[in-house]
Amino acid sequence: MPEKNIVLIGAGYAGVHAAKKLAKKYKKDKDVTITLIDRHSYHTMMTELHEVAAARVEPTAVQYDLRRLFNRTKVNLVTDNVTNVDHDKKIVTTEHGTYPFDYLILGMGGEPNDFGTPGVAEHGFTLWSWEDAVKLRKHIEDTVTAASRIQDVAKRKAMLSFVVCGSGFTGIEMVGELLEWKTRLAKDNKIDPNEIELSVVEAVPTILNMLDRRDADKAERYMVKKGIKILKSAPIVEVKSDRIILKSGQELPTHTLIWTAGVKANSDTEEYGMESARAGRLKVNEFMEADGLKDVYVVGDLAYFEENEGKPTPQIVEAAEQTGMTAAKSIISEISGTEKEPYNGKYHGVMVSIGAKYGVAHLGSMHLSGWFAIFMKHMVNLYYFFGIRSGYYMWQYIMHEFFHIKDGRNIFRGWTSRYGNVIWVLPLRVYLGWFWIDEALSKIYGESTWDKVNFSHLGRLFNGIGKDSWLTATTSKMPFDWLQTAATSGASQAAGDKAGEAAQNVTVPILQHMPGWFKWIMQLLMPNLDVALFMQKVVPFIELAIGLAILAGLFTWLASIGSAGFLVMFTFSAMLGWDKFWALPASIAMLNGAGRTFGFDFWVVPWIQKGLGKWWYGKPKSIYRDK
Repeated sequence: MPEKNIVLIGAGYAGVHAAKKLAKKYKKDKDVTITLIDRHSYHTMMTELHEVAAARVEPTAVQYDLRRLFNRTKVNLVTDNVTNVDHDKKIVTTEHGTYPFDYLILGMGGEPNDFGTPGVAEHGFTLWSWEDAVKLRKHIEDTVTAASRIQDVAKRKAMLSFVVCGSGFTGIEMVGELLEWKTRLAKDNKIDPNEIELSVVEAVPTILNMLDRRDADKAERYMVKKGIKILKSAPIVEVKSDRIILKSGQELPTHTLIWTAGVKANSDTEEYGMESARAGRLKVNEFMEADGLKDVYVVGDLAYFEENEGKPTPQIVEAAEQTGMTAAKSIISEISGTEKEPYNGKYHGVMVSIGAKYGVAHLGSMHLSGWFAIFMKHMVNLYYFFGIRSGYYMWQYIMHEFFHIKDGRNIFRGWTSRYGNVIWVLPLRVYLGWFWIDEALSKIYGESTWDKVNFSHLGRLFNGIGKDSWLTATTSKMPFDWLQTAATSGASQAAGDKAGEAAQNVTVPILQHMPGWFKWIMQLLMPNLDVALFMQKVVPFIELAIGLAILAGLFTWLASIGSAGFLVMFTFSAMLGWDKFWALPASIAMLNGAGRTFGFDFWVVPWIQKGLGKWWYGKPKSIYRDK
């Protein structure tokens, strides 16, 4: 097969999905090259930009470096601006290079549409890129800080009034984040939170028109209850630096207008000589192939395909992903000579968050609101990372949404926030570490010997191990009836039985008998005495390793998992008494990063993360020039 060059322009939702699909298909095919070109070295999670703009998460939380997404794949990454696409010669030209193609996928997405409204470009703020979100965040912080020092009542009121134009997903999610952020803004600037006013301005009579009406009404009631002003049938006709003017003639004083009222196709495509439709979107057929052009595919918000007459594919993430997959499958069919599969949009529902704690969702036949709607939104986002096969960014999402959070701005109202000083668990870490060392040495030396050792008689440790040591026992120290045997000598049996009885009579076990299912597992792991005796020799040293690791704060997370696992196993084995059960919740508490304070994890874990990350994901760069 002659060499095939596949070039993708745009690392949005659609472009990333298409590139992943193609990279998986042609992983071992040296005749196919895949090149992904984007002006940024990262993929932006557009649906979470409002969280950055309103300071719920840090700006880097929505940036997913392309090297981390595509390392160990055959996708070549290029960071550059595309200046021209020559369809006749099949060449993509960028500011710094040229890339021949046999198949081309355009996925540059859309951009804000101000519909020619005067003043929007000069005085409004959009929310369609990472740069937009960071710029808006800084503007809001600076504006509130400046307003807190203004004594002119009218000017102060205008500066503390924030207006969102548009009641779609982006607009409502943005005002919802502002609703939760304003308490922190007010506190930091020593003003009354009630001075900060939030408004949504919508040109049509209803809001959230992509939702079922009852869900939209529920969201509207929630916002109104929280003090958000909603102006409907109020199109904006002009924007000035200190106010906006409505069609009715009403003026709203504000220094911050956030424009989310419309989307149009990326204007870069205007020079590509391709047939466009409504809002500049490029016309495609059911295989996502551009009208009038062969081997050129358009995906995501840029694509205009009417699934039903007059109704093009929606500009949502699910549609972007599915159009990307359709284009990738079409190219695969072209190369392999098989029949193409037409686009068949399957949309599982829509959801909108109003801050971190409340939302509404319509998923299939389910109508959700409040906590459950937000929970489902997180599940959908986590599934997205599964779709792009990025465990790294799935973990990062979990950390910044559930743990690295401030002011209780998450679904759990801050209960899971990890912004606390782990130094306070240091005494517990030391005590838990010693607990396991004591347990291990009592088994290695035998209780009769270990109990006599103290600081003034440490020399006794060099006198050898006792007769009740787990290392020299010829009978099972574990109360498993199937391991008892008559093959051992009577004396050894008696000594072992007495030692076992003594160990069990110290306290009453939490469970008197093993559950049947757990006994079945133990019989698989230790089917006979020989295996059990081997385990008896190994277990004390594992306990010793766990204790030393926790005490030193080295690999504390893994050691704590091992600690909790052993305690659960001992509990179900009917070997653990209530006097030692405290160690289980203590082990769970150690998972909070306890080894980072006065422990080796302070140096070791970051060093390993850096080394493994570079080895597995590659080294992120601001500009990619893959060949």
